[in-house]
Amino acid sequence: MADAEAIWHAAQQPGKAVAVKTEAQQAMLALHRVRFLLVKSRQMQVNELHGLLAEYGEVMRKGRASLFSSMPDILVRLEERLPAELIETLREQLAEIERLEHRISALERRIKSLSKDDPGVRAISDIPGVGFLTATAAIAAMGSAGAFRSGREFAAWIGLVPRQTGTGGKVVLKGISKRGDKYLRKLLINGAHSVIQNANEPGAWVTNLLKRRTVNVASVALANKMARTIWAVLAHNKPYIKAPPETVQH
Repeated sequence: MADAEAIWHAAQQPGKAVAVKTEAQQAMLALHRVRFLLVKSRQMQVNELHGLLAEYGEVMRKGRASLFSSMPDILVRLEERLPAELIETLREQLAEIERLEHRISALERRIKSLSKDDPGVRAISDIPGVGFLTATAAIAAMGSAGAFRSGREFAAWIGLVPRQTGTGGKVVLKGISKRGDKYLRKLLINGAHSVIQNANEPGAWVTNLLKRRTVNVASVALANKMARTIWAVLAHNKPYIKAPPETVQH
């Protein structure tokens, strides 16, 4: 009875229609979901292999590149003191990671092939930090830019806005809510982090922000800005125009 009453009350609240996705957008989302699962499985395998080798004193740098380059020499050293059955198991796990690498690369080629004729993907791919993976995932997940009233609403839907709390008229902002599209949020934050770490000139806005906040906080803030820019480009059907250089405040 209580559940029925709650459903009835919820049905009286104002709502908004969800954009109907095309079959092409659903196909793109399906490819991204499979890729997300494979990437997650690959990371689990890499972490497990790092942990197993560390138990025998073989510690290496993080990442797959370090694993692939160090494993041949490590296995040769371990063959002298560990059972052959364990060595063979380690080789099989490394081969499984390489197999996942090939499957992920093949999926990314299919995603790129499926989106090559999409003008929206080409338009938002010009935004710094937005590669073809982020562009295709954003358009497929969004459905239509018209489903959102503003770029901020789109960013909030992804989960890139801070949680708010407070009392007595004072609002306190906390970390991001982590609600919304986890996969798209991760792609945007990774892209923003890449811009901050690798760009020769990340921009005055980012430079000023880094003076006040940590890299992780700045990455989330830049990801929020990227999401709003994506919505603006698609909603107004205009190409992305890089902002003129700004003066960095000292």
